[in-house]
Amino acid sequence: MKRMGWLLILLAMMVAACGGQATPTPGEKPPVEPQREGQAMLERIHWLGHDAFRIDGPQTIYFDPYKLGKGNPKADVILITHDHSDHCSPGDVAKIQGDDTAIVTVAAAAAKLKGDIRIVKPGDRVTVKGIEVEAVPAYNLNKFRSPGVPFHPQESGYVGFVITLDGQRIYHAGDTDYIPEMADLGEIDITFLPVSGTYVMTTDEAVEAARTINPKVAIPMHIGRGIGSLEAARAFRENAPVEVVILEIE
Repeated sequence: MKRMGWLLILLAMMVAACGGQATPTPGEKPPVEPQREGQAMLERIHWLGHDAFRIDGPQTIYFDPYKLGKGNPKADVILITHDHSDHCSPGDVAKIQGDDTAIVTVAAAAAKLKGDIRIVKPGDRVTVKGIEVEAVPAYNLNKFRSPGVPFHPQESGYVGFVITLDGQRIYHAGDTDYIPEMADLGEIDITFLPVSGTYVMTTDEAVEAARTINPKVAIPMHIGRGIGSLEAARAFRENAPVEVVILEIE
């Protein structure tokens, strides 16, 4: 019995020396490393250029569809942040809109669209096809169309969206500067942040926004499709205090 006790102690020491995992026997598959937190959700996210994204399955969700290519699946839910033509594109919506598609957007954009439309304003919360959707403010502080006239005025009631999907909170900021309301979003797992400047946050401002929001992963947007530069995305990744993933345009 004493010998058996010593053998058990020796075996425990060998396992500890191997990092707590036994060495696989010949022909046995090594243990699988756990996925990075949020990796499964990232694999479901497709960047379609500019501010447009698609999240796959079990329901198909689009944000700001614009200049869509062929072959995109029909949408269960379409979220549109405001009425500018590079965000609210009726022709692109028609490509992915089915009989049961629900659209969540602001009143100015809703006026350009048809179908099952839920109108929201900043601060609203709705549940659409089982998905929790929060409409949050999106506006400019220092980007002006003309002196004193922002590209995205706060009084226009434009929005970003926070959706809860499979227990993860995903924030699409819309067209916005780094605004105080970003400090009140709560825990965010994945965020899509504009980085191109001119009409939205500059790279430096997006870095500060990421610092405040503190998501697990940030994905740069408002670049591609002829707007902004991919260099801005790379500069954001180099300087942001959070993990940044630059997706390829599909």
